[in-house]
Amino acid sequence: MSNEDDNISSEKLVREILEQGEIFNDIEEDLLHELIENKISSDSTVDHAQNTTFGNRMADKIAESVGSWRFIIIALAIIAIWIVINTIFKKLFDPFPFILLNLVLSCTAAIQAPVIMMSQNRQEDKDRIKSKNDYKVNLKSELIIQDLHKKMDSLIENQKILVKNQSIMVEYIESLQEKSTTHVSSDK
Repeated sequence: MSNEDDNISSEKLVREILEQGEIFNDIEEDLLHELIENKISSDSTVDHAQNTTFGNRMADKIAESVGSWRFIIIALAIIAIWIVINTIFKKLFDPFPFILLNLVLSCTAAIQAPVIMMSQNRQEDKDRIKSKNDYKVNLKSELIIQDLHKKMDSLIENQKILVKNQSIMVEYIESLQEKSTTHVSSDK
């Protein structure tokens, strides 16, 4: 029964908002419809995870591993070993000025940059979904608080009327008591 009352209250609130004649953007329009259903928030990670492809997940994993101290230390160790081996053994496979090393590092950077950009774009999409969800929740909260303020104002007005009526009744009772007291004293 309480859920039905909440739905009726939400529908009434939505109707009042729509009757104000404001123009709403897409998010606000969605919010008004969701207000009727009583559910606004959603888990943005779940919403975004449903749209991920294998390539997107790989880009995230690569960006996560490349952006770590572990990767930097391993890469520096490999470069140092490469330089030491090719310096000690003069005519091995990549003598000074290490052109092959330079080529490997350039290719690695050329591949890493777009993968990291893909991962950042996906993170931006996640943030956009989360921001939209937060906006909806905040807007719903604001509307509910506004409605509560209206109800509180109405209660305060009713309370003032009740206090006024009560004081009138007290005055009336006091006047009746005075009349009865004067009537009793005049009978004696």
